[in-house]
Amino acid sequence: MAMEKIAGKLGLELVGLEGAACTGAGVLQERDPGLADTLNARTLAMAERLGLPVLTICSTCQGVFSGTLYRLNRDPVWRARINEKLADLGYTYKGTARAAHLLWVLVEDIGLDRLRELVVRPLRGLKVAAFYGCYILRPSWVVGTDEKPERLKYLEKVVRVLGAEPVEFPGEYKCCGFPILTTNRRNSLMMAGTHLTDARRRGADLMVTPCPLYQPEAVKYRDPNVRLPVLHLPQLLGLAFGFSPKELRLDRHVVSVLPALERLSLKV
Repeated sequence: MAMEKIAGKLGLELVGLEGAACTGAGVLQERDPGLADTLNARTLAMAERLGLPVLTICSTCQGVFSGTLYRLNRDPVWRARINEKLADLGYTYKGTARAAHLLWVLVEDIGLDRLRELVVRPLRGLKVAAFYGCYILRPSWVVGTDEKPERLKYLEKVVRVLGAEPVEFPGEYKCCGFPILTTNRRNSLMMAGTHLTDARRRGADLMVTPCPLYQPEAVKYRDPNVRLPVLHLPQLLGLAFGFSPKELRLDRHVVSVLPALERLSLKV
């Protein structure tokens, strides 16, 4: 909902891919690489048919798409095998697709200067911990951080442009624990809880992430008293663009965003 709100401000026209599949979130890739690449090649082929790039707002999806593109564009034998499977579905991956996360588009396509012009409600006084998530950072040779190491600071740059103050904490580049949630729930939640606790102890009012991060059970494994709201990147942008908290669904968060909004003289 928040992405739909801010798209017009950013000059983006969103075209939905009806019938597109889940990327598999990295889990399917471990179980069945061929099926995973077929499903994602189908989505990329759908975008190719429309002549449009794929925009993602989830770092996990970005990492999965980047991996699929990396394999298909570098291994003609694998690509031919995947296209054989796609043929039964009426699609062919041609090799022209592009998939880019909103965070990359903000900095590389729209530009920070243009983004600064769109800010009508500077987020001054707000301290924000930036959490990237694994899949938008690694493997570096797949997602492009080898060629563009500056991507490791894009989130902080956006936070500053919106008027807020980035808060450094040890876990901003680490895993949130999601990949092992079903096999080692305690350790998984402890990882997320550690990041949330560390960010709060360093003065963060909230956390912003380009990847959805679960929270309710996580902090009880570290510090049950920590209550740190987590905003998805489009929501933070929407606040700075002047949308109301309700329009951005900030009234639906498990952990109340109200204390952070009070710093901006806003109410849910």
